[in-house]
Amino acid sequence: MEALRSALQPLQPLTHSLPVPIRDLGVSIIGETCYKTLILDLDPTDSDCLKLAISKGLGIGIIGASSIVKVPQILKLVQSKSASGVSFLSYLLETSSYLITLAYNIRNGFPFSTFGETALILGQNVVITVLVLNYSGRASMAALFVAAFAASLVTLFSPNVLDMQALGYLQAGAGVLGVASKIPQIAAIFQEGGTGQLSAFTVFNYLAGSLSRIFTTLQEVDDKLILYGFIAGFTLNCVLAAQMVYYWNAPSAKAKGKMKEAPLATAAPSSGASTSASPKSKGPTTRRRG
Repeated sequence: MEALRSALQPLQPLTHSLPVPIRDLGVSIIGETCYKTLILDLDPTDSDCLKLAISKGLGIGIIGASSIVKVPQILKLVQSKSASGVSFLSYLLETSSYLITLAYNIRNGFPFSTFGETALILGQNVVITVLVLNYSGRASMAALFVAAFAASLVTLFSPNVLDMQALGYLQAGAGVLGVASKIPQIAAIFQEGGTGQLSAFTVFNYLAGSLSRIFTTLQEVDDKLILYGFIAGFTLNCVLAAQMVYYWNAPSAKAKGKMKEAPLATAAPSSGASTSASPKSKGPTTRRRG
C-alpha cells in the first residue's frame, strides 16, 4: 500500500484542481474526511475510508444496473405474449417485500446508495406483474393489483397511518416475504422442466446485486433485519442461477407441445393417402351374359 501511495503522489496537483461540482459530488458521496484522505491526499492506506468508497461505488453501480435489470424480462414477456415459466405469486410476494423495504429505508433516513435499487426494481416488478396477469387471461385481477398497490403505497409512507414500530414489524415480515418470493419461481421452473420466459440477465444480475448488498449493508447500515434478508435472498438467488444454468438448453413448454404435435400432423396425410390408393373391391354380380 505504501508503494501505491508513493506512486499516486504525483497526481495530487490534478486532484486538488478538480472542478467544484465534482468536488461537491465526491464529498456528498464519501464525506469530507474520506474525500480529503482518498482524493486530495491520495492515501489508500486508510482502510475505513477505502471500504466506505468501495461500498458507495458498489451501491451506485447496483442502482445503475437496477434501472434496466428487469427490462429484458419485460421485453421477453411482451414479445412472446406468454407468461410461461414466470410465477405470478413470486412477483406478488417480491413486490410486497420491496414496497415495505422501500418505505422502511426512506422513513429511517438510510443512505440512498444502500437501497436505491429497491425503488427502481419495484416499478419494474409492477409492470411485470401486470403483464403476467394480462397474458394469463386475468386482466381484471391486474387492475385490482394496481389499486391495492396504490393503497399500500399511501399507507406505508404515511406516519399518521402507520407508526415506525409497526413498520419495523412489517420489515421483519418483508424479509420473510423476500425469501418466500423465490420459492414459487424455483418450484415453477422445476415443474415445467425449463425456465420458459424467465430472463437469464435478470437472474444473474439479482445474484450479483444481492451479494454486493451484503457488503454495503455491513459497511453502512447497522440493521440486522435488512442484512439477514439480503443473506437469505442471496442463498435462493444461487438456487435460481443454478437452475438457469442446468436448464439452459431445455426447450420451453410451448416448444415441447409443438414437438409432440408435429409427428401427429405428418402421420395424418399418410394414412389418408394409403386409404385412397387402395382399389375398391367389386361386389359379386348376378347378371348373366348372353
